[in-house]
Parts: sequence; C-alpha cells; structure tokens
Amino acid sequence: MVYRQFIKFAAVGAVGTTAHYALLIALVSTQIAQPVWASTAGFALGALVNYVLNYRFTFASDRAHMQALPRFLIVATSGAVLNYALVHAGVSAWHWHYLLAQVLATALVLLWTFTVNRLWTFAPRARVESSLFVDRALARRQREPDSNVSE
Repeated sequence: MVYRQFIKFAAVGAVGTTAHYALLIALVSTQIAQPVWASTAGFALGALVNYVLNYRFTFASDRAHMQALPRFLIVATSGAVLNYALVHAGVSAWHWHYLLAQVLATALVLLWTFTVNRLWTFAPRARVESSLFVDRALARRQREPDSNVSE
C-alpha cells in the first residue's frame, strides 16, 4: 500500500511540479522575478495542485477540508522553506544553475512531504471506538444483570 501511494503521490507531484517549473521558468525568462523567488511562487502553485489531487486521488481522504487543508498548508510551508533553502544554497553558495538546484530540492521535498502527508495530513481519522473498547463494552454488558428484568 505504501508503495502504491508513493507512486500515486509521485505522479500527482509530477503534475504539481510541471506547474511549479512552468511558472518558475516563465518568471525567470521574462525577468519578472529572480530564480529563488520565482521558485517559491512556482512551489505555491504546485502545492495547490498537489492538495486537490492528493486529497482525492492519492489518499482518498475522509478528513474534512477544514482539518486536512490547514495540515497540508503546514506541510507545504515546511516544504517551501526547505525548497527555498536548498535552491538558495545551490544558486548562491554552490553557484549551480538554478534548475540543477531545483531538481535536488524537488527530490528532497518530495520525500519529506510524502512522509508527513501520509502519516499526518491525510491519515484516516481515528475511529471513535477502537475494536478493543467495543469488545470490552460488550463483555461488560454480558456480565451485568439486566436491570429491566424483575426478579
């Protein structure tokens, strides 16, 4: 199951990444934004695409959007910070081409966000009663005398 989810997550991520890179390249090539800021804007667009597709397709979440969306935004924000730091280091400190820095950032952010989204953002809601609790309650009822029966 984890492998299949990761493949779906990666496929959805490819769609989000395409949106990310398209905006990144458009903003840099038109000189509207510097590479690091263009990457951040692209990341935001990719995050929106990823939320919608992961909610429905990858995780088939049963969480309300009021619960899943804030969690997703926290994970996406942490991913954006990681993305920014990696692209900034690649471009500024290591003097890499911005796309090389972006490819490295994308791979690391993919692993981070899959793990956290799977275990927290889109994880199935906890059952109100665990089967152990139900089993104990049934056993207790069977041991207790019926209070409606008169002796």
